[in-house]
Amino acid sequence: PHLGSSLGRVFSGYFAAVIVGITLGLLIGRSRVVEALLLPPLEVLRPIPAVAWIPLAILMFPSSEVSMIFITFTGALFPVLLNTIHGVEAVDKRLIASAKSLGASPFAILREVILPGAAPSIITGLTIGMGTSWFCLVTAEMISGQWGIGYYTWESYVIQNYADIVVGMLLIGVLGMGCSLLVRLAGNFFI
Repeated sequence: PHLGSSLGRVFSGYFAAVIVGITLGLLIGRSRVVEALLLPPLEVLRPIPAVAWIPLAILMFPSSEVSMIFITFTGALFPVLLNTIHGVEAVDKRLIASAKSLGASPFAILREVILPGAAPSIITGLTIGMGTSWFCLVTAEMISGQWGIGYYTWESYVIQNYADIVVGMLLIGVLGMGCSLLVRLAGNFFI
């Protein structure tokens, strides 16, 4: 049950962060108006560690489950968002101009020029975001969880079961490494 709880939380928060981060990153990277509106408030929120959101998340959400998913989401969002923005902004403007001159629609330019050009940067953000998701999830589980690997590790400390602490730490490392490897493999498919 600890393993299933942690995996469910990490993937829920991570996939929500991927959807929001890539969408906002594409919008901010392509539009100066959207960048002027959204980037300043996001830059104010970005330096706040996801762990600092835990008390507010516990108050904002009716269940500790949703608050832990929110913390995981927050941890993954900014690496994905910033790498997507930088990837989109780094796409050679001449490629976009060439596609426009050949009559490509905005959607075709996005699909055929911008996404392939920004893909390496986006995949880097996805990999970093996955690692950050695990860090944030384990911390949230230690503070407010009743199930999960973070809770298991903390509970082992409380009852002074040092072998289980090491098992929990190793399991966190192996799962984090495995998830990051899956993200990289999926990313290689798109590059």
